[in-house]
Amino acid sequence: MRYGTVLLVTKGKLSDCNSRLAQGGVAAAIGLGDSSEIHTKDTLKAGAGLCDENAVRILTEEAPARIADLVQMGVDFDTVDGQIALTLEAAHSMARILHAGGDATGARIEEALSRLVLNSRIHLEENSLVCEIITNNGIADGIKLFGDRPGEFKQLRSRFVILATGGAGQLYRLTTNPAVATGDGVALAYRAGAQVTDIEFFQFHPTALCIPGLSPFLISEAVRGEGGVLLNSSGERFMPQYAREAELAPRDVVARSIVAEMTKTSTDSVFLDIRHMSPRRIAARFPQIYRFCLENGLDITREPIPVAPAAHYMIGGVQVDYYGETNIKNLFVAGEASCTGVHGANRLASNSLMEVLVYSHRIIDCTVNRETINKTPPVIETVALRLPVSELAGGVDAPTLECLQNLLWYKAGILRNEKGLAEARQILSSWQAQMNNPEGQKEFELSNLVLIARLLVEAAFTRKESRGAHYLEEYPQKSEEWQRHIVFKKE
Repeated sequence: MRYGTVLLVTKGKLSDCNSRLAQGGVAAAIGLGDSSEIHTKDTLKAGAGLCDENAVRILTEEAPARIADLVQMGVDFDTVDGQIALTLEAAHSMARILHAGGDATGARIEEALSRLVLNSRIHLEENSLVCEIITNNGIADGIKLFGDRPGEFKQLRSRFVILATGGAGQLYRLTTNPAVATGDGVALAYRAGAQVTDIEFFQFHPTALCIPGLSPFLISEAVRGEGGVLLNSSGERFMPQYAREAELAPRDVVARSIVAEMTKTSTDSVFLDIRHMSPRRIAARFPQIYRFCLENGLDITREPIPVAPAAHYMIGGVQVDYYGETNIKNLFVAGEASCTGVHGANRLASNSLMEVLVYSHRIIDCTVNRETINKTPPVIETVALRLPVSELAGGVDAPTLECLQNLLWYKAGILRNEKGLAEARQILSSWQAQMNNPEGQKEFELSNLVLIARLLVEAAFTRKESRGAHYLEEYPQKSEEWQRHIVFKKE
């Protein structure tokens, strides 16, 4: 509030967000022997050749200062002997993951920031769905909200528009994301003329709790970081057969390896075993996971955890510069809805919370000091695409959320092939052609998901290689030709 009035608009409650569900922690090179340079190397390696190195260095170099901000704001990170506790996660070469409340890091951060919002002069408008970004001569000028009655709208003008709307996990039938993760910000920005980049890369978390009749529940990367091992239905450890790093390989490798093992054994899950830890240590280090599993009949101190991959994180998003601004002046995007270039083709674990902290801080810096900031636009190799005009197809019924989720899961999920992607392209095109002028929140959210799905499938069909979170069966290797970013723009 030092720099002007702020209106915070959310379609649900303030606490409805992905960040609250983040368990593992937040990555920062603050430990003995660690450095931003090592953190940078780990991030670039995980990103499979598509990271923007400048964007990564911004994240790794500014991370310690953002941790200090959180501490000042009231986030109590876990400590050991008076020092902040650090743990290891997959594809990190050092223990650099800070955590709070054991496995409640996201919740502790969200609660601290929400308290600050509620105790400030920030005006909060909950249960309000944004349906359009207002632009004037290529400059963001405000937002349009759905009104209380069908056909009614409310316009709000502003100097700056910042989208922090999260991802689109609801594209898939199995996801760790909450119901609000419907890709609204990316869809709004795209319709306004912003560029969308790297949308084909969707990260599947390897280990979501898999109990029949229960929605997927995240089993943190930190469980493997603390020594948990993956077992098949015969009780045999299998990850060393698939990757030198075994359970600590990058997420895309672990997820595909689990799928291969489930296929080989004709099962719906594998098992994550953490019984090498003492029961007291398990309950203290992973209180949320321990409690949730126990409430559902599973004692993880005595039994291995049934797990399977689930959609987790949208790696691509609205293309932004090093200060979070899109190609539309005064329109900024932060967090999972953005594409800063940090994650490349495969996000390094626990970089996501840090990304939103670092780039949100830079967004505010830009809005306050625009006249003195010397911006250098990212320079990336791109392939420009436009969505084909949507066309009705015979025999394709009107879309439903369930149909969309099944289509994406089976045709554009962890493993993809050209035939499946081609079928999905046609169906999605027909669905979008049927969705004119949606009324109400559910219809609008579904139209946003169908648009994101079309962008994802079109990009996946175009990228003739396998890289990071995109695996195309006909092209199982990386290609130098495709060390480029696919960029969409509406016009």
